[in-house]
Amino acid sequence: MRAAIYERYGPPEVVRLAEVETPAPRSDELLIKIIATTVNRTDCGHRRAHPFFFRAVTGLTRPKAQILGSELAGEVTAVGAEVTLFAPGDTLFGVTPDGMGAHAQFVCVPQGSPLATMPAGTTFEEAASVPMGMVQALTCLRSVRVQHGQRVLIYGASGSVGTASVQLAKHLGAHVTAVCNTPNLALVRSLGADEVIDYLREDFTRNGMTYDVVFDAVGKHSFRRCRRSLVRGGAYVVADLGFLWQNPFLALLTTFVGTKRVRLPFDRDADSKRDIEMLSELMSSSRYRAVIDRTYPLEAVVEATRYVETGQKSGNVVLTISHDPSQHRSKGSGSGPATHPQQEEAP
Repeated sequence: MRAAIYERYGPPEVVRLAEVETPAPRSDELLIKIIATTVNRTDCGHRRAHPFFFRAVTGLTRPKAQILGSELAGEVTAVGAEVTLFAPGDTLFGVTPDGMGAHAQFVCVPQGSPLATMPAGTTFEEAASVPMGMVQALTCLRSVRVQHGQRVLIYGASGSVGTASVQLAKHLGAHVTAVCNTPNLALVRSLGADEVIDYLREDFTRNGMTYDVVFDAVGKHSFRRCRRSLVRGGAYVVADLGFLWQNPFLALLTTFVGTKRVRLPFDRDADSKRDIEMLSELMSSSRYRAVIDRTYPLEAVVEATRYVETGQKSGNVVLTISHDPSQHRSKGSGSGPATHPQQEEAP
């Protein structure tokens, strides 16, 4: 099978296409023919081994698992003898249990992995684009216990986690203020945001408005900067690892000192499989929709990765996987809008 592999840590160019052995499912595994996957910031972090502690899992000097890709949508082609949840021909979407292996034509995963039946009326590209952003967003929103009627501000509302957060916060009954840049205002409004702030024109930390929750989906604002925007008893959470070293200390300190809290993006009752199944239901009933910026063929994975790392994407970047040898291309270009606004993820 064809796969995009990386044998050392480094820039996007360390990824290359190769022919590798097609995996065979074990007794409790599914063999999934992948139709679509994504390039996301987690993939980029694994490839660069950044933060450095990733190496404790991925390999100290070089990657142990050489195929990136955490999100997928595809068709079950074979199952192990003990599999009872799915059958050949089922179309599924979700994430790989170890966050690796989806940048390939096939992958084997245990039947208990975070997978669900594809929502009715959803394309493979749409289904592949939503799982990681949704799970990360939901984990953060649960950590701050978002409830009906609360005022929630989401910074970075047009990224992968941001677009998911706007929709999920509305689903939970919150009043949502979305912060993004000028070209993305219409997008976040269409996702249900009650109010929007253009960060190019207005600094939400200085406008005098306060919220029950401030959720930084891209890791650009510290608690120190955001705390004036919180009500008494309000909570701050950040999805990105940008403030990794200070937030655990602040989360402990603010439990005992002050009236505003730092929460870590952690859900002790997390069940990713249950969350993906819930996502399937929301999409089937048109209460949640995918946001895709660009779509590339697998053969253009390096180009797609470079684009993700510009920080300019809105929503998600999808890779399509061809199983027809005649369609394999050495190069490809993404499909999407002709121009791309500067996004909150950029430095």
